[in-house]
Amino acid sequence: MKGVIQCGGKGMRLRPYTMVLPKPLMPVGSKPVLELLLKWLRRNGVQEVFITTGYLGHLIRTVCGDGRQWGLRIRYTEELEPLGTVGALRLLREELDETFLVINGDVLTDLNIAALADFHRRQETMLTIATASRTIQTDFGIIEEKGNRVVRFQEKPTLTHLVSMGVYCMEPDILSYIPDGVAFGFDNLMHAMLAAQESVSTFQHGGLWLDIGRVEDFQKVQEMAWDEQWPAAYETRVVA
Repeated sequence: MKGVIQCGGKGMRLRPYTMVLPKPLMPVGSKPVLELLLKWLRRNGVQEVFITTGYLGHLIRTVCGDGRQWGLRIRYTEELEPLGTVGALRLLREELDETFLVINGDVLTDLNIAALADFHRRQETMLTIATASRTIQTDFGIIEEKGNRVVRFQEKPTLTHLVSMGVYCMEPDILSYIPDGVAFGFDNLMHAMLAAQESVSTFQHGGLWLDIGRVEDFQKVQEMAWDEQWPAAYETRVVA
């Protein structure tokens, strides 16, 4: 399977650090996040990788080269103007001719890619989103009202949501939903597919997942030996 790593963003949540380094090159211990991500892909059997670049992309190309040091073949795209979170996939439309993987460049996980890919193929959808369950503590009292009368009040409730991990299995036909040369986000893609009544599946992962673009996760990952992580057992919940 071919993998695409999205590395074109500016990493605004990690400013001021990302003013001098692109987010995928932020260090986890002595290694950049992107190196750990590439090693995870290689352990999972992925050998051909495309890295989409924009902001400070020359630094990413200098660090990763052609990928041979990790047993990978790496090629790059460059965005002259920001193309959003999935817009750069159109630059690879000639290359993405079979089921492919898309990963945000700020993700660290022990997700089993073979399990995700097998699940995706059985669902027969264009898109499967790897998901995780996250609990969010709100900072406000939540009011539900009807006709200007309070019907329910919750003081700073804890809410549990199913969230996207930034890891996706896609089919080549999905590129028909992505326009050429304009910024197009994953949210735009989802709205377009749902409006067309196109089924989208979810694969729920119960193992490790961190978004190092969040300051809290970036700090947490510094304490973890990610080089030693291997794919975990998995659970699935189908939503299509």
